[in-house]
Amino acid sequence: MSPGILGKKIGMTQIFRPDGQVVPVTLLKAGPCMVVQRKTPATDGYDAVQLGLLEFVKPARLNKPSTGHLKKAGVEGAKFIREFKLNGGNGDLKAGDKVLVDQFKPKDMVDVVGISKGRGFAGVVKRHHFRGGEGSHGSMFHRAPGSIGASSFPSRVVPGMRMGGHMGHAQVTVRNLEVIDVDTEDNVLAVKGAVPGPNGGYVVVRRAKR
Repeated sequence: MSPGILGKKIGMTQIFRPDGQVVPVTLLKAGPCMVVQRKTPATDGYDAVQLGLLEFVKPARLNKPSTGHLKKAGVEGAKFIREFKLNGGNGDLKAGDKVLVDQFKPKDMVDVVGISKGRGFAGVVKRHHFRGGEGSHGSMFHRAPGSIGASSFPSRVVPGMRMGGHMGHAQVTVRNLEVIDVDTEDNVLAVKGAVPGPNGGYVVVRRAKR
């Protein structure tokens, strides 16, 4: 049994349960994946498996080290590669094995890791949800951050101060999403709720840790 699978976000839709309840779901193109490398405590110091998402990739898109690494495992067309730590019950995976979406079933709980949408430079109101000042005429204090430190002591800006800056395009993990449906023919996984990242973005689906 694989500890997870790699895929791409397709988009959001909704599914009706047998009792008529509407469930918002995110469709994920999960797999097919192949084991690129199996790491063991004897050779690498820890137990893990490296998966690669099988898709069409131009040879020019892969550098020589990556091409050699994939060729050693007999894998072609894997640009997105991620590693999963293994525990005692997942020791049967080896290089060249395929990992498909049929490893999951409805009502399984998963964690989804993705890269959030990039928002560029954002101020404190948008980035940190500051209230801002009055919007009335003559206020002269609308979306500014206000005071960022004291003058006499400590006479400096404290590290970690919330300010404007680069927002988004960071790794985000959404925990404990329920698997609603599994389509083994088209390698599609439907999970309840929202998933970080834009449509077409790469995601890592792992079995829930908590």
